[in-house]
Amino acid sequence: MNNRVELTKLTLAFGVLLVLALGFIAGTRSDELYRALAPAVGVKVDDKLNLSDVEFTYSQLISHFNGKLDRDKLLEGASRGLIEAANDPYTIYMSAKEAKEFEKDLSGDIGGGIGAEIGIRKGQPTVIRTLPENPAQKAGIHAGDVIIAVNDEVTIDWDADSTVKVIRGEIGTTVKVTVRRGNETKKFSITRAEVNNPSVQSKIQNGVGILTVTRFDNDTSDLTRRAAEKFVSKRVKAVVLDLRGNGGGFLDAAPRVAGLWLDDKVVVTTHNNTSDQELRAEGDPILKNIPTAVLVNGSTASAAEIVAGAMKDYNAAQLIGERTFGKGTVQEIVPLRNGAQLKVTITRWFTPKGNNITKSGIKPNISVDLTQKDVDNNRDPQLERALKELAV
Repeated sequence: MNNRVELTKLTLAFGVLLVLALGFIAGTRSDELYRALAPAVGVKVDDKLNLSDVEFTYSQLISHFNGKLDRDKLLEGASRGLIEAANDPYTIYMSAKEAKEFEKDLSGDIGGGIGAEIGIRKGQPTVIRTLPENPAQKAGIHAGDVIIAVNDEVTIDWDADSTVKVIRGEIGTTVKVTVRRGNETKKFSITRAEVNNPSVQSKIQNGVGILTVTRFDNDTSDLTRRAAEKFVSKRVKAVVLDLRGNGGGFLDAAPRVAGLWLDDKVVVTTHNNTSDQELRAEGDPILKNIPTAVLVNGSTASAAEIVAGAMKDYNAAQLIGERTFGKGTVQEIVPLRNGAQLKVTITRWFTPKGNNITKSGIKPNISVDLTQKDVDNNRDPQLERALKELAV
């Protein structure tokens, strides 16, 4: 009996020592322990990085650097470098500031401005269009006005981005814009406001509904359907869907827009490492029987290409213009620490005919270029060809 008691005590003591030993190993050699046990539970060893080299590099930096180091910037730089090393142009690190700007761009919130789209015509910044109910239009700025000065600074050799950057500013402040309209010079003092820039614009021209979608955001599907309903009520003879310059946006908006033409058909199939998912057209296809052309160019990308690809594959419309950008992947936004975000590629997508258009883009049915000379002379041969093909 005494022998059994002693044996039990010995076993317990050994067990305690074993647990302590394992605890010590786990605390001091956790990486080695992880690598030994991971395969047994079905986890890839490469799922965990050994950051000892980074720690060593940091220790050498602080030991030898002659200057002051910002730890927050070092950590941000390490995270940014790690993600850039994935070598995917669409997998990116965004600081808290960059993340906020990205969200604003996606929603059309550009902050303080005047509500004018600016491009370059004949080498000079020119108003391409004004947004309804925004300061530029209310002040009397017209499409076609050539901007010759901003805040009395002459705009010679300015590009569109430089001009926009100077015109934008804090809400409630004033910007002076001088334009040339024909042979007249006009000066405007415009108070900047929060610009309302919806993702969808529509108009009816000579019995044709022209639907311009500039991005795919939370409001796009509702706005396109309202415009389509108006087209139907006005009995338009044809529709032009303008996706030129549309860089995409939310994936789930694409099947809803395509659902204006396609009746519960597969719009896109996504494929990741584990599964496939089909996304079908949503909603009543109220434009299904109305002749349609889709305008595309080299800046038509992502969700815009999904819609264009589905329309082409099902012969629901003719694509007219230039080959699209070629972005056949989907990204997800993942929150990181301190407001930073990771935009990471999670899947590839395929058109209804099974094509992934990465890099190759989508070739239009009818190729029509839009040259700088066309822009300078306020011509749009792509739209003109669409109207001709629709016989209106």
